[in-house]
Amino acid sequence: MAETVIEWVRGSAGDLGYTFNPWIGCEHVSRACDHCYAEFDAPARVRRAKGHETWGPHAKRSRTSEANWRLPLRWSRRAASKAIRQRVFCASQADWLDNKVPIEWLVDLLDLIRRTEHLDWLLLSKRAGNWARRIEEARLRSVDQGRAELAEWLANWQADEPPKNVWLGATIADQEEADRDIVKLLRCPAAVRFVSMEPLLGAVDLRGYCPSSAILGGGGARLIDLLDWVIVGGESGRYARPCHPDWVRSLRDQCAEAHVPFFFKQWGEWHTAAYRVTDGVAIFRQFTDYQHWVAKAPSWVRGGICLDKYGRELRIGADFMRARDECSFPVTVMHRVGKAAAGRLLDGVLHEASPSVAKEAC
Repeated sequence: MAETVIEWVRGSAGDLGYTFNPWIGCEHVSRACDHCYAEFDAPARVRRAKGHETWGPHAKRSRTSEANWRLPLRWSRRAASKAIRQRVFCASQADWLDNKVPIEWLVDLLDLIRRTEHLDWLLLSKRAGNWARRIEEARLRSVDQGRAELAEWLANWQADEPPKNVWLGATIADQEEADRDIVKLLRCPAAVRFVSMEPLLGAVDLRGYCPSSAILGGGGARLIDLLDWVIVGGESGRYARPCHPDWVRSLRDQCAEAHVPFFFKQWGEWHTAAYRVTDGVAIFRQFTDYQHWVAKAPSWVRGGICLDKYGRELRIGADFMRARDECSFPVTVMHRVGKAAAGRLLDGVLHEASPSVAKEAC
């Protein structure tokens, strides 16, 4: 838990970035959690910390060492000495708004964030709806503990004066989660609000209008107009699900139209095995209609999969006939090539924009 290889934490200029886990453990709350890398790819010693399981509805969370907790203080001093800002992703193996974490741990984390003003803390959660209650619980506990400065810091945050070094994010996998959870994120005061769509498991349209009650002054504004950053990525790992290229392209175009920084992190395991002869750029082959599939499938598919325009996999001839009748062509061919081979390019372009200044709420 130190310098990170996560691209969006390091920043577009490749600046040093960090991950920090105040505790370890979580449980599934979304279909995006089905193949959680932190749960399934972490070593057994991490999954079973301090003699007990750390993942699942009945598991205990495990607080990390005091030595680990001192690292952000060191990072902040180093950033101050160089007159720079550095990002910290908290928490890659947990959820900072998990209500099963002892409130004392959250109080300690928030105090650490308050004291490390030269670090920009990227607090990503699948539980944005817990923010108001957990922050109030932390404020009351900080009062009980005699932490006056922290209590005032939290009270200011609650009064819509968010810390300048806190970026709040919500994990979004599909349209249902976007409609439900982005509104919850917008209710939380933050210097920067962002969404991480990794793994992206469906098409998402962020151009819907935000309910007027969601955020002060937010009535009449589209969801995307109230966001400062959109991060997108496909799924990796043994059981990775494919990320349809049209889902990614749509989000790229929505961000470009709204002038929102767009960061494409990875394709994951699934990509394409076809490349343009002239310049070597990867291309996703598409069957435009049923007869096109009949003619080209033997040479194009070859161990790959076929996804209709809604991302549904078509396996046999009857599926393609149904796609024809339901007008769900074009059908895209994808192959499992591995994360490294798939890379990060979208239509031959690297997208790694980051926010510089938060947008004002419309």
